[in-house]
Amino acid sequence: MVAKQRIRMANEKHSKNITLRGNVAKSTVIRGTQEEKGVVGPWLLALFVFVVCGSGEFTIRKTSTFIECEV
Repeated sequence: MVAKQRIRMANEKHSKNITLRGNVAKSTVIRGTQEEKGVVGPWLLALFVFVVCGSGEFTIRKTSTFIECEV
């Protein structure tokens, strides 16, 4: 019963946003200071760069080994 009441209250609270269609205040769209922070953390960015550079190096080594074997 509590869940239904919570859903009903949330629907009432946000029902006005349906008619605004894109004109919603930023305070309701963005919570906290996500605007100031980066979208990706530094550890995730470092992991992404490591994977991309590693796969590129692996591809170069594989290609160079393949070319040496043909000759």
